[in-house]
Amino acid sequence: MKRFSTPLILSVVVGVIAVFVTACSQTSTTPESTVAATVNGKKIMLAEVERIIHQQSQGKESQLSAHDLAQARLNALDQLIQREVLFQRAEQEKFLPSEDEITNTINKQKQDSGMTDEDFARYLKEQSTTMEALRDDAKKNLAISKLEDKYAGKITISDRELEDSYTANRQQFVNNRGVGLAMIVVDPADNGGSQAGPQGDAKNEADAKVKIDAIYQQLKGGADFADVARARSEDRTGLLQGGDIGFATEDDLKGNSFPPETVKQLFGMEVGSFTSPIRFSSPQFPNGRWYIFKLKEKHLQTENLTLESKYPDGQSVRQRIAATLTDQRKQILDGALLRVAMAEAKVVNNLAADILNNPGNLGLRPAGYDPSKAGAASATPSPNASASPAASASPAKK
Repeated sequence: MKRFSTPLILSVVVGVIAVFVTACSQTSTTPESTVAATVNGKKIMLAEVERIIHQQSQGKESQLSAHDLAQARLNALDQLIQREVLFQRAEQEKFLPSEDEITNTINKQKQDSGMTDEDFARYLKEQSTTMEALRDDAKKNLAISKLEDKYAGKITISDRELEDSYTANRQQFVNNRGVGLAMIVVDPADNGGSQAGPQGDAKNEADAKVKIDAIYQQLKGGADFADVARARSEDRTGLLQGGDIGFATEDDLKGNSFPPETVKQLFGMEVGSFTSPIRFSSPQFPNGRWYIFKLKEKHLQTENLTLESKYPDGQSVRQRIAATLTDQRKQILDGALLRVAMAEAKVVNNLAADILNNPGNLGLRPAGYDPSKAGAASATPSPNASASPAASASPAKK
């Protein structure tokens, strides 16, 4: 039998190992294993960046050009870096929320969205995230909010500033002739509801008439308008507010195609009363819908407001100006805080460096990568993270 020399055997082994290592490195380079950036040594994975793009593009990221995808990645990573920088600072200053605070925040998101537990589970799946990731997201947002509140608590607004703002914007402080309304809507068009007829989505004109008449009888029987609106209205805008659509001037009503007789009726009604079913069309709904309106407030004359005048919610003009000025100053402080925190942090942006080093390849998506099947890492931060890194990623309101 022919014997092989030791050097030859070693060279073959080394060659096999090299091929194996190369193959492993090629197959293991995935968003889950790729570090997009580090903040003081804390890794931000490319998977988190990809997931944000998946969520913001509503699953249509494959339609983005290489240029748009690269820009979207850089923007998403900037948001993640800024939030991580602020979170670490909040952690250092011991502003971490309790587990109960995190739970309450998520429960409020669910309640505000109007989702059932089943809807919420489906939302998490659609967003390629998990409850664990959502809790982590809420934890960071709450911590950053607490940190920002530390500086916002130092804001003071002088009487001179209030008076100067009132004088400079006097035209804004007017109670116009108009009405505050809530509404219940029934749409004869098939909007994809799971149930037809009086209880669910009306599928046609006959269904709509039966449903709106049943609702009217329900209201006449003493049912609470807001409860009925939440349960049976087919308009998403007012569902979460019990049908409340806010204040509208007389010109607003006319501009939204309210029939003249309906406008006249609303100004002649008593606050707290509601109309019988009314059907009319508008530019937004040219085929027409059924409405029942409740009058929540009414101003028959346009009047100028003083600093001590009160709005329907009980807040005075003075208080509202103070709140506006405080919010404006808080935005400046939040921006300053972010800049100081970023300057003090050690940030390594690998994604940006890779793009800079390979301008001919703007970071193409890894072959076969499907963000919807990836392990969830983070819910989407605010699209304007530089202005408000603590903005929470809430479920979309229905």
